[in-house]
Amino acid sequence: MSGRTADAERGYPPPRAIRSLRARLSYPVRIAMAWLALMLMVAALADVIEPYSILAVDLRARLAPPLTNSGLSAHWLGTDALGRDVLSRLIASIRISLLLAFAASLLSASIGTSLGFLAAHRRGLTEQAILALADVQAAVPFPIFALTVMAFLGHGLLPVIGLTSLFGWERHARIARGLALTAEAQGYVAAARQLGAHPLRVYLRHILPSIAATLIVLMTLIIPEVIMLESALSFLGLGVQPPLTSLGTMIGYGRDYLTRAPWILMLPALIVVLTTLAVSLVGDWLRDGLDAGSE
Repeated sequence: MSGRTADAERGYPPPRAIRSLRARLSYPVRIAMAWLALMLMVAALADVIEPYSILAVDLRARLAPPLTNSGLSAHWLGTDALGRDVLSRLIASIRISLLLAFAASLLSASIGTSLGFLAAHRRGLTEQAILALADVQAAVPFPIFALTVMAFLGHGLLPVIGLTSLFGWERHARIARGLALTAEAQGYVAAARQLGAHPLRVYLRHILPSIAATLIVLMTLIIPEVIMLESALSFLGLGVQPPLTSLGTMIGYGRDYLTRAPWILMLPALIVVLTTLAVSLVGDWLRDGLDAGSE
C-alpha cells in the first residue's frame, strides 16, 4: 500500500494538499479564522463573560445608548426597550446561533452521508429513490418549505434544529455517493471486502475517512447558509423563542427601534454578516487548497 493511499484511508490530507493550504493562507483567511476563534470563545464562555442576566430588566435605563454625554454608559452596547443589556443578549445570541448552526450542519452531513452510502451500497431501486428525493429537495426552495413546516411544528430551539438539519443533506448525499463509488474501486476497499469485513465497517472504517476532508469542506460551505436561514426564521418570529435569544431574534426585535435605537438591530446584524463571511472564506480556502493538492 502506497503512502498516499494509506493517508487517504486514514483520512489524512496528502502532503501536497497541506502545502497548498499553507500557500493559500492569505491575510483575509487569517482574519476570518481569528474572528471565528473569537466567536467560538465567546460562545464557550458566555455564562462567564455576560455582564448582566439576559432577563434582567431595568425600565429606568430603557433604550440607553452605548455612549452618553458623560462617556461610556454602564451598558457598553446600550439597552433595549425593556432596559435589558444588549451586550449580554448579544453574547447569549452568539452562543445559541452558533450551537444551532453547527448542530444542524452536523446532522445534515450525517443524514446526507448515510443516505449517500446507502445509495452506493444498495444501488438499484434504493439508489434511484434516494437520488429522486435529493432532486425534489434541491428543486423546492427551502425557505418556503421551512416556513410551511414551522407553521405546523411550532416554535422553539429543537424544532428549528430539526428543520434546519434537513437543509443541504442532498448535497452531502450526492457527493458521498460519488466518492464512495470511487473509493470502492481502490485496492484497500477491495482487500477489506475480500477479508470478510462487514459492509458497515468497510464504509465507516475505510471509505468515510478517505472522503472526510471533502465532506468537512462541504459542511463549512453550508454553515453560513444555516446561520442565515435561522436568522430569517427568528426574524419572522418562527425560530428561537423567549426566554432564549438568537441573532435573528435580536434583529427581528430591533427592527421596530431602528430609528430610535439602531444599536439593537445593527450589532447582531453585523455579527451575522461577519460570521457568515468568515465561515465562507475559510470554507473556500479549504476547498481550493484541497482541490489543488489533489490534482
